Amino acid sequence: MEPPPSAWAFGDPTAYDAFDDLVAIGADLEPGTLLAAYRHGLFPMPSGTPGDPMYWFSPVRRGVLPLDGLVVSRSLRRSCRDYEVRVDTAFADVLAACGDPSRPQGWIDDDVRAAYLRLHELGWAHSVETWRDGELVGGLYGVSIGGLFAGESMFHRARDASKAALVGLVERLRDEHAADRLLDVQWSTPHLASLGVVEVPRGTYLARLRRALPLPRPARLVRTPAEVRE
Repeated sequence: MEPPPSAWAFGDPTAYDAFDDLVAIGADLEPGTLLAAYRHGLFPMPSGTPGDPMYWFSPVRRGVLPLDGLVVSRSLRRSCRDYEVRVDTAFADVLAACGDPSRPQGWIDDDVRAAYLRLHELGWAHSVETWRDGELVGGLYGVSIGGLFAGESMFHRARDASKAALVGLVERLRDEHAADRLLDVQWSTPHLASLGVVEVPRGTYLARLRRALPLPRPARLVRTPAEVRE
């Protein structure tokens, strides 16, 4: 479901400051604004100070995970056998776990949580979850637009549970359009690099984004809004 268009304009992403990841401040978190931002290569994060306007980032060096580059160690492969992977059966729970205020460097506040719940209700935000013995033990969530999956956050309560969710996500993105799909993780970290995440310049990311957006969303990932409400 395409929401009403945003009242805000994000300009030409190729003209953003070439040396600064932070490219905009302000706007809102309406569904149309969020989708417009992702289509321009941006994503939001709170400043960390209550009452401040939203910050919007387009990293100079963007972290992406090539779908043919995921590193699955022998131990991770064994761990994956212990988990059941589901899609969109506990989106709110995954979001809450990712936004647990006790987590170090947590950034998901009430406004962000409400915004992505709304995107999920409209069919644009999705969770990939790992379950064991009927218990949610890990997962991730992100935004899917065409051939783009923009990962936002992940969590685990059992060993390798978030990594298993990532393995499940990549499996669901691998289809006949996999070569042009784009799995965005925002910034690379040593942990993500160990899983195969690489950094690409902003210009390269934007070019890949233009190729990815017109693609159909992956059938094995997306559920309709009616299914989500069931």
